[in-house]
Amino acid sequence: MRAVVVRDGNLEVAEVPLPEPGPGQIRLRVTRAGICGSDLHVRHEAEASADVAAEVGYADFMRRSHSVVMGHEFTGVVDAYGPDCRRRWKPGQAVVALPLIKHGDDVHMTGLSEFAPGAYAEYMLVAEAATMPVPDGVDPDLAALTEPLAVAHHAVRRGELGRDDVAVVIGCGPIGLAVILMLKAAGVRHVVASDFAAARRDLARACGADIVVDPAVRSPWDALSGRRELVTSATALYSTGLDALRDLRRVPGVPWWTAMRVAQRMGAGPRGAVVFECVGLPGVIEEIVTRAPFRSRVVVVGVCMKPDTFRPTMASNKEIDLRFSFCYDPVEFREALRMVARRRIDPRPLLTGVVGLGGVAEAFEELGRADQHAKMLVDPARA
Repeated sequence: MRAVVVRDGNLEVAEVPLPEPGPGQIRLRVTRAGICGSDLHVRHEAEASADVAAEVGYADFMRRSHSVVMGHEFTGVVDAYGPDCRRRWKPGQAVVALPLIKHGDDVHMTGLSEFAPGAYAEYMLVAEAATMPVPDGVDPDLAALTEPLAVAHHAVRRGELGRDDVAVVIGCGPIGLAVILMLKAAGVRHVVASDFAAARRDLARACGADIVVDPAVRSPWDALSGRRELVTSATALYSTGLDALRDLRRVPGVPWWTAMRVAQRMGAGPRGAVVFECVGLPGVIEEIVTRAPFRSRVVVVGVCMKPDTFRPTMASNKEIDLRFSFCYDPVEFREALRMVARRRIDPRPLLTGVVGLGGVAEAFEELGRADQHAKMLVDPARA
């Protein structure tokens, strides 16, 4: 079969053996595969990624010297079963699957290991236990977005927002846009999006952002100035606390300290924004920690491949919550697919191009420029 193989940073279409499904595995005919931002990074930063993966317990992450078929965002149709399968779906059934597959006792990351070839190919293997049917009527272009949407779904859940919280999305690439979609699906009423690229700002509006700014012209933090409940300084923090104490003392028969704790548990009191860092470049976390309102919660979604620094004393003085978001769980993956099928979200604005296997290398270059495209898909059947 034909597949796109990466080795030493070079992407080439090659003839590789047709994969044979092992126990508990399904062979899919790939219908669509998404090009992920992490694929762009790993292509040139494989050693750094592999070293980190080894430190956290996975020793078989791809390295530059390996020949790897990437692609961990995908949909396809059932082609063949291996032994010991339940054979739940007929051949031709459209499915998606979590990008993990088991060989013996070892679990491998699909598209990110030479032991688990991914979806930049005509056919691939998936674990039957990790496979889910695509509901009728869902276009393959949209089904292929299940994985990145699940990443965004998990990130939004990590943010623990209420509907009246203000969300700020820094960076409107594919994941930033997916975060905007998931924020609006969660009912968040106030979403500010920031990106230097005009095309991506347009996409942010299409995904539902309420305020979209060009940070070269207007700071996203200035866009928050009209939100009275946002704490922007230590003085405001203390003043808000004193105001709350004055009001709570008027509650008859209830000690003010008891009333204050009850109010805090119900979400009352001063708070900042919930910020989603979706850029993944050195210096962005420091900028957010410095500029975000007091008591903001920061969810780092962008993948920064280089060492970075920020000032902990600034974060401490402002009581910034700093959280990191990486992947998703199987339930979040299924929920993302159901949101698409039930039209709770419309991810079509993310789609900015489809290429065949022969166009993958050029697509990587176009996506690396980050000035026009968001999510590009691979159709292995396209010439």
